[in-house]
Amino acid sequence: MPRFLLPLAFALIGLILFGQGAYIHAKALLAQVLLERAFTQSITTGQPVKPWSWADTWPVARIEVKRLHASAIVLAGSSGQALAFGPGHVEQTVDAGEPGVAVYSAHRDTHFRFLRDVAIGDEIDVTRSDGKTFRYRADRSSVVRFDQSGIDPFTGRHELVLSTCWPFDALTSGPERYLLHATLIEPDSTPLERGS
Repeated sequence: MPRFLLPLAFALIGLILFGQGAYIHAKALLAQVLLERAFTQSITTGQPVKPWSWADTWPVARIEVKRLHASAIVLAGSSGQALAFGPGHVEQTVDAGEPGVAVYSAHRDTHFRFLRDVAIGDEIDVTRSDGKTFRYRADRSSVVRFDQSGIDPFTGRHELVLSTCWPFDALTSGPERYLLHATLIEPDSTPLERGS
């Protein structure tokens, strides 16, 4: 076997892996552009708008951490298909602003990459598809097993949890999840109320 074939094979494998990684990030960025457009239409019309014709989900919220200039459009449901395009609103949890715990989940290397930089005390705005915006303050974080979150969805308090895989720099998924916990501090500031 010629000596140059082994390095060539490694270079080809590296190029393929790089291409796959670039594709995932490009898909995530393009999806957010289409999701932003559908989300804006949902607020305007008051009806769910699919971001593309074959989508089996639709935008339900926007999460923003203004200090970090981070923003992501959230999809209904947290299936693997939904999480490929954006954060998902975890089934059977309340909407932001409602009594209980609103839980949103996303991948650590795309849409929730910014969670590693959120500090306790940071404000997190969640705008729902009905145009209402709710402000939360990050008050703690935890690392838990995926099946032992300790989240009480029936609490009477107004809470938010943003969830992603842990550790942030891992190359493969594991059983642990990073949870950022936040408490509601501003009940409902619709865009009209903010300007007054």
